[in-house]
Amino acid sequence: MQTEAIILTGPEALEIRNLGLKAPGAGDIVVEIAHSGISTGTEKLFWSGEMPPFPGMGYPLVPGYEAVGEVVEADPATGYRIGETVFVPGSNCFEGAFGLFGGASQILVTKAERAARIDRGFGPEGALLALAATARHAMAGDGKAVPDLIVGHGVLGRLLARLTLAAGAPAPTVWEIDAARMSGGMGYDVIRPEDDPRRDYMSIFDASGAGTLLDDLIARLGRGGEIVLAGFYTAPLGFAFPPAFMKEARLRVTAEWTQGDLAATRALVESGALSLAGLISHEAAKADAVEAYKTAFRDPDCLKMMLNWKDAS
Repeated sequence: MQTEAIILTGPEALEIRNLGLKAPGAGDIVVEIAHSGISTGTEKLFWSGEMPPFPGMGYPLVPGYEAVGEVVEADPATGYRIGETVFVPGSNCFEGAFGLFGGASQILVTKAERAARIDRGFGPEGALLALAATARHAMAGDGKAVPDLIVGHGVLGRLLARLTLAAGAPAPTVWEIDAARMSGGMGYDVIRPEDDPRRDYMSIFDASGAGTLLDDLIARLGRGGEIVLAGFYTAPLGFAFPPAFMKEARLRVTAEWTQGDLAATRALVESGALSLAGLISHEAAKADAVEAYKTAFRDPDCLKMMLNWKDAS
């Protein structure tokens, strides 16, 4: 078996190449991908060469962890049927390339338990389930609180805000400094930090990935408040201790979603409690992938780029 896939051969070196696929075995399904998303967080770090050493990392690398497609082959024991639409968070199924994420490919072979059935009507928005589940993971569970301040109005920040409202909590405040991203709030206010007088936030979620903001965010906390680091940070983080001491500030790092987060998020979307609408700003054919990645990483107007693997440009 072979597939066309996006290959990162090194920093800022990207191409479309045919790759061999590992043969499907017991418990596997084969998925023909319709759409895959480009992450401006972790994928951009691999593309730029800024990603710190990470288990399973190396070049050549198939990027991507947001993919949706149709089952074309399935081990009967999996319970999947040919023709079902599924979300796949990538796969390490390639010969001759690392698949640390591995979602940017026309065909994927994956263990069935990693996939999730979704309604075909989701279309390309179905590929956003991973990011929505990541947002849900940051908020849901014992000892966690929903945000009252979100820093950054990218896709993750928007999903955090929408999930907060879906939970029935008060609308959070969202900070954004890019004028192109100030719009799009659905039931919550998006403002510039300098226009916000509050100094009593108890739950601040940073979705910007800007580690230099910690001192500013600590100054905005109420006593005993928490800062949740929901982005990915390549440089060491630091902050002045005395203000954090006076506030009895808490810091929490949140990682990737679990299968439980994915199932809960899918249920929210299917029930209509969580909307994924308005988050995809750009779409490109697979043949235009090289330029699409550049646009996703360099164009501030690009909120989310989606690659179309089925339709010609």
